[in-house]
Amino acid sequence: MQNKWCFLFIALGMLSCSKQAFFNKYVSLNNDKWAINQPVNFDVEVTDTITPASIFITVRNTNLYPYSNLYLIVNSYFNHTISQIDTLEYEMADPSGRWLGSGFAEVKENKLVFKTNTNFPKKGAYRFSISHANRANGSLKGDEFLIGLTDVGMRIEYKK
Repeated sequence: MQNKWCFLFIALGMLSCSKQAFFNKYVSLNNDKWAINQPVNFDVEVTDTITPASIFITVRNTNLYPYSNLYLIVNSYFNHTISQIDTLEYEMADPSGRWLGSGFAEVKENKLVFKTNTNFPKKGAYRFSISHANRANGSLKGDEFLIGLTDVGMRIEYKK
């Protein structure tokens, strides 16, 4: 009986220390491929400008993903006006080619850091528009379709 109570208190303690997801949404990609001219958009209504937040881009990939990294361009909008453009690079596999991320089956999920310990400057409507910017080695033109990605998501967590 004491073991059950100990487990319950540990579990509750872990939950109370976790960060609270204020926004968590995924968009599934058609036929597990992402067209370069079709950004994935996330619309977020922000009401808290005081609590620091962390913003993550979440990506699910399969073994068909052809690269060891992922390049993204994120356009951030506030009230329909672009406020920031970020070009990001993330490692998707280690040097030996083993996929990073979590998952036991063919699909791996990666929680990629976009912003940490940041505050939204104003209350209102934000849009994050994410496009891929991958291209084959030696090519100046981006991949028209990036294969092997099943979903792209965004998660925003507030610190407790």
